[in-house]
Amino acid sequence: MIDASVPALSFGALLALVQIGSIAIAGRRLGQVHGPSRFPAGAPVSVIRPLHGIEAYSEEMLIRSFRLDYPAYELIFCVADPGDPIVPMVERLIAAHPQVPAHLILGDERISDNPKLNNCLRGWRAAAHDWVVLADSNVAMPPDYLQRLQAAWRADTGLVCSTPAGARPGSFMAEVECAFLNTLQARWQYAAEAFGLGFAQGKSMLWHKPFLDQRGGLQALAAEIAEDAAATKLVRAAGKRVHLVASPFEQPLGPRGFREVWSRQLRWARLRRVTFPLFFAPEIGSGVLLPALLVALWAGSLAGLAGAAGLAALCYGAEHRLALRAGWHRSPRMLAAFLVRDALIPAIWLGAWVQSAIVWRGNAMDVRPRRAAEARSYAPTA
Repeated sequence: MIDASVPALSFGALLALVQIGSIAIAGRRLGQVHGPSRFPAGAPVSVIRPLHGIEAYSEEMLIRSFRLDYPAYELIFCVADPGDPIVPMVERLIAAHPQVPAHLILGDERISDNPKLNNCLRGWRAAAHDWVVLADSNVAMPPDYLQRLQAAWRADTGLVCSTPAGARPGSFMAEVECAFLNTLQARWQYAAEAFGLGFAQGKSMLWHKPFLDQRGGLQALAAEIAEDAAATKLVRAAGKRVHLVASPFEQPLGPRGFREVWSRQLRWARLRRVTFPLFFAPEIGSGVLLPALLVALWAGSLAGLAGAAGLAALCYGAEHRLALRAGWHRSPRMLAAFLVRDALIPAIWLGAWVQSAIVWRGNAMDVRPRRAAEARSYAPTA
């Protein structure tokens, strides 16, 4: 008769090996550019930044847009509501930086249930150049932002993206969010890309505009509630790949509370569950909690607890080393942040299966995929 603890130990050990393996693969991938860039040197770029409200670091993030070390680029700021408090700040910064061509576009067009996509449409149409970057308002652009995106463009590329690297946490829960964003989510994304399974992230997207326009333009990304999921599927359907920048760009977090972190992580989990269910299903084992519990179950005694503690120490030590290598946020509270994150993963995973409704910036949305015909029905008629 087979002892039930043996399968538990085997599965726990397998999950632990997968954890360590993904960390090792991501560590090798980060900071490396694989293959020569095929981006046309010096090609002019349009940078579109959708904005909504004033955030903790809004002015700094906007100023960075004007300080890119690139010879030819334009800035297009899109704000859906003309009464948004961000508008005077954008107007002031445009006036203070006349050396950079910049435009503010007010008002949106409803092409989907995704407010960000609706906000970007007019900016996409107004873009003067064939190369377009869609960049969220909270991306901390370094001076070589565009060069780093372009360096990842290769012969088989359909899209270059960057996952966010959490930085400057102003509270413990913001540190927990760093633990989600950096050594968990970014790690798995870079590991997946290493196996040719790169998927898009909406924070920073470098598009060849003619490529997307030939496939329906920005409206084609309305096929999914999340534009990055739609982008991934569109690029793969075209026989191309999504590639990641060598090192992700920072997203300063500031102070965040439990409810804010919980709702954001749950929203993203529901989006992943609906758009890529086969990839989402194994996420229950993406942290250290499940393999540690299985190892503890193996012995059901102090020996099992010691084994679980040793496994957790090994995995968390590897995560810390990855953060050190990548230059990501580290602090004395990092271990506590890892523990809270991994305690939340099962609850978030289960919550993602319960319902398909999310609330984003006050908008209640159903995240179930739309048929192509439904997505096209949002397009404005002539």
